[in-house]
Amino acid sequence: MEILWTPWRMQYIKSTLEKSGKCIFCELPKKDDEEALIVYRGKYNYIVLNAFPYNSGHVMIVPYRHVSTIEEMSDEELFETMKLLRKTLKVLREEYKPEGFNVGWNIGRAAGAGIPGHVHVHVVPRWAGDANFMTVTAGVKVLPEALNDTWKRLKRGFERLTS
Repeated sequence: MEILWTPWRMQYIKSTLEKSGKCIFCELPKKDDEEALIVYRGKYNYIVLNAFPYNSGHVMIVPYRHVSTIEEMSDEELFETMKLLRKTLKVLREEYKPEGFNVGWNIGRAAGAGIPGHVHVHVVPRWAGDANFMTVTAGVKVLPEALNDTWKRLKRGFERLTS
């Protein structure tokens, strides 16, 4: 089995934590939506673009409250997470026309959580063949859209859906 090595991701996480000494997911909601890449704010959770996406449209649903696992979330937080997941799938389907999705929780470092202290759900739109020759032969992922363009697109999508 080949292991994909992406040291820039951990470097980003560590640099963010080292700068503030605080949890990035607790700090993001304190910023302007565009700067933080937040596309939607709910009562208990917010939806934010992944700064290092696997595909365009890769978002995370994050509780405002600092909890490390699902068991620590309140019923209200969990219920809203599922409602926001449904909303996210609708917006991504409208904006990107994906053929499928990866939806997942990475709970704990051993499970692949880059920020194990603050639980969150990843939502990644997928298309047949989205791992093309660049990914397979060169180990390079090509993203066709800039993060700020993705943010504008999804922000508008959530606004349309909730208006």
